[in-house]
Parts: sequence; structure tokens; C-alpha cells
Amino acid sequence: MSDNLLASVCPQAPDREVVLRLYIAGSTPQSSRAIANIKTICETHLKDHYVLKVMDLYEQSARAHSDRIMVAPTLIRRSPLPERRLFGDLSQTGLVLAALDLPQAPHRS
Repeated sequence: MSDNLLASVCPQAPDREVVLRLYIAGSTPQSSRAIANIKTICETHLKDHYVLKVMDLYEQSARAHSDRIMVAPTLIRRSPLPERRLFGDLSQTGLVLAALDLPQAPHRS
């Protein structure tokens, strides 16, 4: 699943950057939905101000163990602190934004 390793970086605003890590379990429909949903949320609400890494539990088992991942999909907001975690396919945008303490309206430069 290395093809699904994604990174979108905003070099202009590293102090405002949101760092996310999404753990998935292989090429399942639920994994695909979670990836598509978080990419849409990031592009709509964090455009150019985020880093998203998608990690497959099967390929990155040591990293998943160190991050204490028990279920997939799991989304971790690593930065800004405090760290936040969500589980599931991330289909309810409003709940995802609120749980991650992200802006509800699209980001404007």
C-alpha cells in the first residue's frame, strides 16, 4: 500500500500547519473511504496548511505499535498539540472538524 502514502505540505506557513496521520488496514473499502474523506476535509478546510500521512498497519506495524493503534481507520492530529484521535471512516465532516478542533469554515489566506 506504499502507493497510498500521501504527503501534502505547506512550506509557507509551518507554524500554522496541521499534522495528521491516518492509519488504515490494507486496501479495504473502509480504508478507501477514510482516505477520500480526510483528503476532502483537508483540501476544503486546511488548504495548503497541513501534512497528511497515510500509514498501512500491515506495512508500518512498528509505527502503529508505538502510536498505540488498536483499530483502523484511526486519524491522529499530531500537531498542534494536544494530540487528538478519531476512529472510523471520517464521513461526518462537522464531527471530524469539531473533534480535531479544526476550523469549520474553509481556510482563507
